[in-house]
Amino acid sequence: MAILIDRRSRIVVQGLTGNSGRRHGLLCRDYGSQVVAGVTPGKGGTQIDGIPVFDTVAEAVETCAADVSMIFVPPSAAAEAILEASDAGIRLAVCITEGVPVRDMVLVNRALANNPMRLIGPNCPGLITPGQCKVGILPGDIHRPGSIGVVSRSGTLTYEAVQQLTDAGLGQSTCVGIGGDPIIGSSFIDILTLFNDDPDTHGVFLIGEIGGTAEEQAATWIRRHMRKPVAAYIAGMTAPPGKRMGHAGAIVSGGSGRAKDKVAALRDSGVRVAESPARMAAAMQSALEAAGLSSHDS
Repeated sequence: MAILIDRRSRIVVQGLTGNSGRRHGLLCRDYGSQVVAGVTPGKGGTQIDGIPVFDTVAEAVETCAADVSMIFVPPSAAAEAILEASDAGIRLAVCITEGVPVRDMVLVNRALANNPMRLIGPNCPGLITPGQCKVGILPGDIHRPGSIGVVSRSGTLTYEAVQQLTDAGLGQSTCVGIGGDPIIGSSFIDILTLFNDDPDTHGVFLIGEIGGTAEEQAATWIRRHMRKPVAAYIAGMTAPPGKRMGHAGAIVSGGSGRAKDKVAALRDSGVRVAESPARMAAAMQSALEAAGLSSHDS
């Protein structure tokens, strides 16, 4: 009942000795995640609350069998950290860092084009498989195990959607925050594909926002390939052109990226779109019912 991470995942925190890396690394461990190592160049041989610190990711992989990296490093070092994780054989890297230069991410995505490592982020809250594993900064207490997958560009709206789903008795299989930057590692379509192939995910809630065409592309893919009910919410209906709303990628420019166009594309593909953030769980319930499912099935 999960994609990408589960209770077997073994996490190395790149930047564990920094304030954010330490705090969230320990919170992930407290949640039940296997945080087995940290990496900070020059601090190998030390420990953070019993977690061994290494100079390189390769050492953490060799010594502790780490297979997932959670990255908390400064923006200028994020690209190098991602590529180091890839070179060390990490299967999943989750980059929480905000403010990574776009040019750096262009080079990273080019380098990872034929690489088996999957990247989530940057500028993302991470992901969680409730009751099993958390990688990132999501609040674990609002999640409940279940069969609704969640994929989102927005961290804060993810938390609101999850709280509504939980309150409505709709537990989650895995929740993935893909990040709000213009260039990210994994797209809506990448995560939707995984949920589509996961036998224990019965429906998906998608959270988008203004800027770019990722939601329209997802809508086309959903229409052609998705076998499970999808509901959605798109933030930024009242955003004026040229105004950035929160994320670096959330900007309407050149007549593209408008919320109303995303909503129309999703509805044309059979997605139930919530008209307000207060109706997200209701939209998911409606999509399930239309597919002949109920909250008990999820």
